Amino acid sequence: MAERSFDVVVIGAGPAGEVAAGRLGQGGLSVALVEKHLVGGECSFYACMPSKALLRPGDLLAETKRVPGIRTDGLDVPAVLARRDEVIHNLDDSSYVPWLEERSVELVRGDAQFDGERRVAVGEDVLLASKAIIVATGSGPVMPPIPGLVDAKPWGNREATTAKTAPETLVILGGGVVGVELAQAWTSLGTRVVLLEGAPRVIVREEPFASAEVEASLRDAGVDVRTNCRAVSVARDGDVTVTMEDGSTATGAELLVAVGRKPNTESLGLETIGLEPGKSVEVGSNLRSSRHDWLYAIGDANGRALLTHMGKYQGRLAADSILGRNVTVVSDGPLSPRVIFTDPQVAAVGHTLGSAEAAGMVVRAVDVETGSTAGASFVGRGAPGTSRLVIDDVRHVIVGATFTGVEVAEWLHAATIAVVCEVPLDRLVHAVPSFPTRSEIWLKLLEAAGL
Repeated sequence: MAERSFDVVVIGAGPAGEVAAGRLGQGGLSVALVEKHLVGGECSFYACMPSKALLRPGDLLAETKRVPGIRTDGLDVPAVLARRDEVIHNLDDSSYVPWLEERSVELVRGDAQFDGERRVAVGEDVLLASKAIIVATGSGPVMPPIPGLVDAKPWGNREATTAKTAPETLVILGGGVVGVELAQAWTSLGTRVVLLEGAPRVIVREEPFASAEVEASLRDAGVDVRTNCRAVSVARDGDVTVTMEDGSTATGAELLVAVGRKPNTESLGLETIGLEPGKSVEVGSNLRSSRHDWLYAIGDANGRALLTHMGKYQGRLAADSILGRNVTVVSDGPLSPRVIFTDPQVAAVGHTLGSAEAAGMVVRAVDVETGSTAGASFVGRGAPGTSRLVIDDVRHVIVGATFTGVEVAEWLHAATIAVVCEVPLDRLVHAVPSFPTRSEIWLKLLEAAGL
């Protein structure tokens, strides 16, 4: 084997790894970035980007029906799928490589495995890291131990976001973010969808009103939503049949499993450095392992916040730490902003009312209708939606916000600033929203809070 030396080796060229490698390269360090599949990672090719490409046409069609005077004859499914392929560059990552080259990052293609401390084997090469190794290998779908599931050849998110035709029927196991988004996307393209969720409601980590509104919308679109429904066996005989605890069944041409994610660390050789394969790499607030001062983990690999934008944030901080700066993760866990791109969209940051109360905070919720502003006459006219602030009455700050409704994703950053920066309410009230925009929801919410 040939040995080559670098200051830093980054394993995984998804969004988190790209950001870390690029920042380190700009900082003057020699960097090797190892990727076994596509530079750009899961989000760019198999998750965030293709799913939004599938969802957007249906969103626009729904909005045209809310605005009098617009004529439309529905969706062109082949054109939607062709646009999806364009968004994901037909699974070609060549356009991502120049960005790395401009930052003097060396891309190494192949499977990476730890070969002891500060050593990473890739094929016939061993990459030596004088300063640090960063694990940025992302996550993959969980396949629960349901009898017959593996033999039924189910879809994960990769198959579900890159399918070349719309299946006639689709069963989705799991009512989390992936499940509800892809239920809506494929329904809008003509697929008959059954959505199975074991919990009492879909998107169970968000506010109950958000779950209720999303579920109602899916049902109105024709999705067969079944909650409190646990699968006990799966069989494929042409179509796939899922059998539940109560004896009921759901059958479809394809089965999508969307019950959770697991870190892609099982084949990294973590055992050679005293860590457990298949588990998240635990790190502190500086993204560094407590076991090895040269080891960092960012993004889904550390299990802290499984969101692309949080991985990119962590990549920047990890790079800064390696470059000698003092860093601490501030936006983490419940502070993470998150969006579910259904119709209605769900945009949330910080705590829900329930999680804030569980954390021992003295809080209250303030709710107004998302469509209560003058701006809602022009966007999301007549559509259901709720906007909520969770207010800490001891510190007089907002600790959580949730917005549901049409096109509310772009509202979220204002709430993120308020929550993460702990802007005092008596200061926030002087940030005046423009008329007639839908951002006047802030005026409505603060008035409802008594300010």
